[in-house]
Amino acid sequence: MAMRLPAILLIALPLAACATMPPPGPPPLAESCNAEAASWAMGHAVSDDIVERIRVETGSQSVRVIRPGQPVTMDYRGDRVNIKLNERDAIVGISCG
Repeated sequence: MAMRLPAILLIALPLAACATMPPPGPPPLAESCNAEAASWAMGHAVSDDIVERIRVETGSQSVRVIRPGQPVTMDYRGDRVNIKLNERDAIVGISCG
């Protein structure tokens, strides 16, 4: 019996090394944002209705409204639309990420 254990290990260890490992972390999100679809909103005053329309028309799952001087994270999300405002809350930029 003691002789079989080393033989089993010699067979099992190389097979274990061939097992595929799952990728670390969550899978990347699919790109679904199309900022050009909301180019009509440039210059408009921001409102809840306009923000929702931009989200729907760009195909985004989420929206981030960015005001002047507001700190934002640098994480990239392909399913998020960013709406950049000026001091008068007018839309001056629309981008994905």
